[in-house]
Amino acid sequence: MQRLSFVYLTLSTQGQKFDRSGEYTRHFVRELKKLPDKYLFSPWEAPEDVLQKAGVKLGENYPQPIVDLKLSRVRALDAFQSLKNQA
Repeated sequence: MQRLSFVYLTLSTQGQKFDRSGEYTRHFVRELKKLPDKYLFSPWEAPEDVLQKAGVKLGENYPQPIVDLKLSRVRALDAFQSLKNQA
C-alpha cells in the first residue's frame, strides 16, 4: 500500500527556520531592513507605528500578501486529506 505524505511550506516559516537572525532577508529585501525580528517574515502583521518607523509602506514599497497563509494552509490540508481518502 502506498503511503502519502505532505509538506506545507511557506516563505515565512522557511525564513524563521533558516534565517533566524534575518541577515539574509535584510540583505536581499532591503525594504524590510529596519523591521524588528518579530515582523521580518510577516510584515503585514506589524502595527502601523512599527511599519512607519521602519519605512515600510505595505502596498507601496512592499507588497500586500497575495495569499492568506492560514486559509491556504487549511485548503491545502483539506485537499491532501481528500487525496488520502481516495487512496
